Amino acid sequence: MKKVNTKSLVLLGMLTAVELLFLLTPIGTIPVGNLSITLGVIPVALAAVALGPVGGAAMGAIFGILSFLQCFGIGVLSPMGAVLVDIDPLLAFVQRFVPRVLDGFLIGWIYKLVSRIHPDVAFPVTGFFSAFLNTVFFMSALVICFGKTDYVQGLMAGKAVLAYIVGSIGVNAVCEMIASTVITGAVGAALYHARLLPQSKPAPAKEA
Repeated sequence: MKKVNTKSLVLLGMLTAVELLFLLTPIGTIPVGNLSITLGVIPVALAAVALGPVGGAAMGAIFGILSFLQCFGIGVLSPMGAVLVDIDPLLAFVQRFVPRVLDGFLIGWIYKLVSRIHPDVAFPVTGFFSAFLNTVFFMSALVICFGKTDYVQGLMAGKAVLAYIVGSIGVNAVCEMIASTVITGAVGAALYHARLLPQSKPAPAKEA
């Protein structure tokens, strides 16, 4: 048990270092024309793969805290976050923090379920849902926490809530999903076949 806990803490520490690098420096932001891809969801996906729902939630919490700090210009400034902090700092923290924790927890369960079918499929699937759910939860929290403010009403431009959330999943978000799917799939498979990740047990066969 001590060996497992030590290994988990070391891995969590390494992924935290990667998350710090991604969110506090421009390295984690890849420009694609006029758009940019944020890589912060990838350590969350890898933590969920290696450490399960609790590990995914822990890394999601780290992602959320660092994302909140970006509202103050610590690391890569978030222009939207800066506006939201001026409106209500507490709600801005909730909007940045809770979606990332929930994302990490849920993709931990997604990996557990899919890995029982085929581990190599589970890695890219987890990467995809890490980015997809992060976008959905983030935008949903934005509407819930700040939907009645002039700022968000201006962003929504008269659209219904669902239409706004769906519309927000544009080219930028799709690029993040592709990047997270490919990178998590490749890194996860490499670590798994090197036996650096827990080996999944296949689902028991049904009796005839």
